[in-house]
Amino acid sequence: MLDIGLPGIDGWTVLERLKNNSDLRHIPVHIMSAADSSLDAMRMGAIGFLTKPVTIEKVEKTFCKIENIITHPVRKLLVVEDDSIQCQSIKELIGNGDVETTMVATDLLAYEALTTQNYDCMILDLGLEDMSGFELLEKIRNNEACSKIPVIVYTGRDLTLEEEKKLRKYTESIIIKGVKSPERLLEESALFLHRVEADLPREKQTLLKMVHDKEAVLSEKTVLLVDDDMRNVFALSSVLEEKQMTVLIARNGMEGVKKANEHKEIDIVLMDIMMPKMDGYEAIQEIRKTKKKLPIIALTAKAMKGDRNKCIEAGANDYLAKPVDPDRLISMLRVWLYS
Repeated sequence: MLDIGLPGIDGWTVLERLKNNSDLRHIPVHIMSAADSSLDAMRMGAIGFLTKPVTIEKVEKTFCKIENIITHPVRKLLVVEDDSIQCQSIKELIGNGDVETTMVATDLLAYEALTTQNYDCMILDLGLEDMSGFELLEKIRNNEACSKIPVIVYTGRDLTLEEEKKLRKYTESIIIKGVKSPERLLEESALFLHRVEADLPREKQTLLKMVHDKEAVLSEKTVLLVDDDMRNVFALSSVLEEKQMTVLIARNGMEGVKKANEHKEIDIVLMDIMMPKMDGYEAIQEIRKTKKKLPIIALTAKAMKGDRNKCIEAGANDYLAKPVDPDRLISMLRVWLYS
């Protein structure tokens, strides 16, 4: 049970370090906080989230959930995929006796399975014949019994910006991750299934070690940092350059749009929202006119409830509140720069 508001290092950093440690990441972590950041916690691999003040009833329900996870060493995975060859390859990839994998070929069968049995995680292909994966996600979101199941979107095709935005509609109640490689799929499923990495077959451990070589993901990548506060620019540049990243700096939204269009080598953008001349929302929209796939992370000092949705609507891929926690920033960069 982990509180977020801790002295020294906060609970987010503790959770981050636990989930990045291959010897510890399988340990179930349940978060408690006065602020509702349940989505962030679930994305990072927490099994649940309690919002303070906490009642006795909520605590009892939480411990029932924890007990259920601890006393059931075999995890249940639901794979929704209509390609039999792909199904078999996923089953072989996940493998091992600590995961019981159920395969279904249609969204209707998937929804029936989710509402009649308890699953720890679901892997979903979006392009099914009976209904789109988006429709299934909508139905899951509206059903309290299965609305919190972690969902990994596994698709061979590139998602359009509109499809990514559409997926984001469901992230208030489900975790959605676009996965493009078998190694990443194994890593994400191991996180949400709380698997003990040391118990996996040697070849699976080797695959996970490839994913965990995280420094290589950032090294020699180029980031565009758009911020009018030079103190913030200096602080973030120092963190990024430590990871062998090249940092391009723009001091306002207009300059940010210009540099994004001029420098083809840019791999990701960090965009401050509150700036003169052109704010971050407008700058993101302008960049999106020519750069549909460029990952953009919005930074804002005002962590208001609607900010995240406004950033996503403008075209940002993700969102971080200021003051930016360096560990969370680096973790987010790794997610968006992994290919």
